[in-house]
Amino acid sequence: MPPPIEALTTAALSAALDAAARQHAVTATNIANAGSAGFAPLRLAFDEHMAAARAALHERGGLDPAALEILRGLREVVPEAAEGAGAVRLDVEMAQLARNAVHFQALTQGVARHLSILALAAADGRR
Repeated sequence: MPPPIEALTTAALSAALDAAARQHAVTATNIANAGSAGFAPLRLAFDEHMAAARAALHERGGLDPAALEILRGLREVVPEAAEGAGAVRLDVEMAQLARNAVHFQALTQGVARHLSILALAAADGRR
C-alpha cells in the first residue's frame, strides 16, 4: 500500500527545507572564509541528487520514500570544481544567499499552506 499523499508532501517539504537550510550554511561558510588563504568555495552536491530524484519521479509517476531519500542526500558538501575555483567571490556568494533566502521563504509558505489544509481536513471543513 503506498504511503498517504499528505505524508509524502510533508516529507518532501521537510527535505526541501533541510536542503535550503544546508545551502544557507554552506554559503555562510564560504562568506566567512572569503579571506582565508587556500580556501576553495564549497557547494552542495545538488545537481546529481536532483537528477536522480527527477528520474525517480518520472519513472514512478509520483514521489515515494525512496525518491525522498535521494533528496535527503543533498547534505554532501564538495569543494567547487569550476574553472577558476579557489577564491571566494563575495558577489556570487551574496547573490546565492539572497536567492536561497527567497527559496526558503517560499518553502515555509508552502508548509504553512499544507498544514492549514490538513487542519481544515481534521476539522471536517469547519473553521
